[in-house]
Amino acid sequence: QVQLEESGGGWVQPGGSLRLSCVASGRTDGYAVMAWFRQAPGKEREFVMAIGRSGGSVNRADSVKGRFEVSRDNAKNTWYLEMNNLQPEDTGVYHCAAAARRYNIGSWTSMDKYDYWGQGTQVTVSS
Repeated sequence: QVQLEESGGGWVQPGGSLRLSCVASGRTDGYAVMAWFRQAPGKEREFVMAIGRSGGSVNRADSVKGRFEVSRDNAKNTWYLEMNNLQPEDTGVYHCAAAARRYNIGSWTSMDKYDYWGQGTQVTVSS
């Protein structure tokens, strides 16, 4: 059974940084695409960033360009979200997701492309 587990969330002041991790277990042949989504209170879950298997392809939401970076360690079935210059609007529950198949990079923003999801980790940005 595949399980994804996030860690690294917490509270940070505006302008601060956090690094989220997601560890995947239960699948030995890896994941084609690994992604991060977030859900703010009262809002729908939204795409943040995604990375392909080789790490050479990345898709990111406009709202995080220049501030967030994603990386992965295939040997550890782990991927990361480095978040810098965090702002209150970044507050929410961050979920990692993994896709067994590699779709067109433009479709990586769609939740229905992902087969596995973590429970989420809370990120709160406030002063």
